[in-house]
Amino acid sequence: MNKVLITGGCGFVGHHFVEHFLKYTDWDIYIIDKLSYSSFGFDRLRDIKVFDDSRVHIFAHDFVRPMGEGMVDELGVDFKYILHLGAESHVDNSIVDPKPFVMSNVVGTMEMLQFARKQKELQAFVYFSTDEVFGPANKTTPGTQHYVKDTDVKFKEWDRYNSTNPYSAAKAGGEELALAFSNTYKIPLLITHTMNVFGERQHPEKYIPMCVKKILAGEEITIHSNAEKTKAGSRFYIHARDVADAVLYLLNGTDNKVSGLTIAPNGVLRDKVNVCGLQEVDNLELAQAIGYILNKEVKYKMVDFHSSRPGHDLRYALDGAKLQLLGYKYEKTFIERLEKSIKWMVKEEHKRWL
Repeated sequence: MNKVLITGGCGFVGHHFVEHFLKYTDWDIYIIDKLSYSSFGFDRLRDIKVFDDSRVHIFAHDFVRPMGEGMVDELGVDFKYILHLGAESHVDNSIVDPKPFVMSNVVGTMEMLQFARKQKELQAFVYFSTDEVFGPANKTTPGTQHYVKDTDVKFKEWDRYNSTNPYSAAKAGGEELALAFSNTYKIPLLITHTMNVFGERQHPEKYIPMCVKKILAGEEITIHSNAEKTKAGSRFYIHARDVADAVLYLLNGTDNKVSGLTIAPNGVLRDKVNVCGLQEVDNLELAQAIGYILNKEVKYKMVDFHSSRPGHDLRYALDGAKLQLLGYKYEKTFIERLEKSIKWMVKEEHKRWL
């Protein structure tokens, strides 16, 4: 039986991976989570009924701290996959206090890589990175030699970093550590860059559930925009289930050696793949789409994002061609995923997640 270790498995993205792997694999799933404020304890795992499945093993542990010998013995050294999803991820919080982000996303990544070195059968260490390491995907100054449209700026997997806030810098630091450990210790490595992830049981501080909550309450939504307050910031949104499905597809590729992923000169897997949504949408359009699904009026105010949220960027964009060339296809469109998620959120039995 294959074993997979998922850090942050009680969190929003992590619990979707747990649910997806339970449904589509026969693997034993081990979870490490420190149960921070964003985990909601075990609530997400209870909601998807993982405690009824003997394949799930859960350990409350802060991976910033080294694992004790007893925990290493309990986990074992025969993991086929390690998915390092656990991280501090809220940009606003990183601007207020960067230290927890450096500790979790850099030091914590190092500790998980140290654990990976002990694994005898490891097929892939997956480092879950972000589009934000590349910085803003905005056009250059009009009239210059290098002027291009915003929509033409999309970063490829190995483009240079240009972090603009402590969160993205910490994620970039963890990414470089993972590459260094792969080069030095021959850890098979897969790095994914993912964009704005949404779905069921997301923390209400995030944009989509926040919009749902405010629209239902008739409250005003703040839309971060350019300095002239004429153009809203935009993102590529992707459902957590699609992220989990794409990563599982890539992991299956590492197993059968036909995926087209890169094998480094030292003979181990070392590659990066962008896992991004199919459709770019600006945040005003998204709020209005949510209002349409809810059949409610959307009240909003455009705000200059630089003055209101220093360290944030107006637009991020990734080039998703590589994943498509590897043969992966998304099951649903963005609007299908959005509509289903919104309708789930507003059911009476699910409103507690808002």
